[in-house]
Amino acid sequence: MTHPETNMADEAALEPDLAICDPHHHLWRRPDNPYLLDDFLRDASSGHCIVTSVAVECGAMYRDGGPPELRPVGETEFLESIAAEASLAKAGTSVAAGIVAYADLTLGDGVAAVLEVHLEASPARLRGIRYSTMWDASDSFRSVPRPGLLRDAAVRKGLACLQPLGLSFDAWLYHPQLGELVELAREFPDLPIILDHVGGPLGLGPYEGRRNQVFQAWSADVTALSSCPNVALKLGGVGSLRSGHDWHRRAPRPGSAELAEAMRPYFELCIEKFGADRCMFESNFPVDRISYSYVSVWNAFKLMTRSYSDAERAALFHGTAARVYRLTQGLRIRS
Repeated sequence: MTHPETNMADEAALEPDLAICDPHHHLWRRPDNPYLLDDFLRDASSGHCIVTSVAVECGAMYRDGGPPELRPVGETEFLESIAAEASLAKAGTSVAAGIVAYADLTLGDGVAAVLEVHLEASPARLRGIRYSTMWDASDSFRSVPRPGLLRDAAVRKGLACLQPLGLSFDAWLYHPQLGELVELAREFPDLPIILDHVGGPLGLGPYEGRRNQVFQAWSADVTALSSCPNVALKLGGVGSLRSGHDWHRRAPRPGSAELAEAMRPYFELCIEKFGADRCMFESNFPVDRISYSYVSVWNAFKLMTRSYSDAERAALFHGTAARVYRLTQGLRIRS
């Protein structure tokens, strides 16, 4: 297997003293593609100042047995152990300072007991739940079994269990589904919601060659979503194949200047509509490693924000994520 870094553009980190929180990365032990603490630290120490991170669920390291609804707690236990390992090793980055776990929200009210077990596994680091609902009729994309889950009555009951426990909701869906998230955010105005990967604008299958039309539809829904003050937005995740770029086929992979130009229209609109205090840059590694290096993507974020104020950049690179995921707090006080 070719090492992923073999085909990456060779560039040095820009502005190496700018403090960064990476609020979206994964850790897993997959035989053909492991990404564990040493792998993330190798990326985080490649020149940028990654001071802290949020590890997000990815269906890895579940418990082998026991009740099915509790098996995802194995991933929380795994991430908690990774965070402890990084702390003991005195790593320069506070890895998994926040953890976003998975729970099956179709359990409705019954998910509350599952959330309690997650909290027992990670009382000081668990910050929220991600329940992915991405669906599209095209077989070009990975989809959940059925559409409309955010409108499902049981899922709504499950979501109602999060805020009383001090947990946020990470939403992951595709751009044609953004209207569903607008409805949800208005129904749960007190629930902190974080939308992953700028709402997943698609570029394959029926969306291939229609980037302008997709952008117009996406931008209208993102603008509507920005009217919901409880929603924050992660800027990143466009290196995945679903975006329809050819970056993964190129050697070397694109550098930061090209990435900045491709991402700029989407990210600048998000920052304009949401404000820097509701937007945060993310790496989405190792998923996006197929398209670019860790150094290049953070360089791209830095290039595209050079005209922003120091306060705006501080929020985009660190402040918003640290506030939204409450990374400056110690042991959480349960309400």
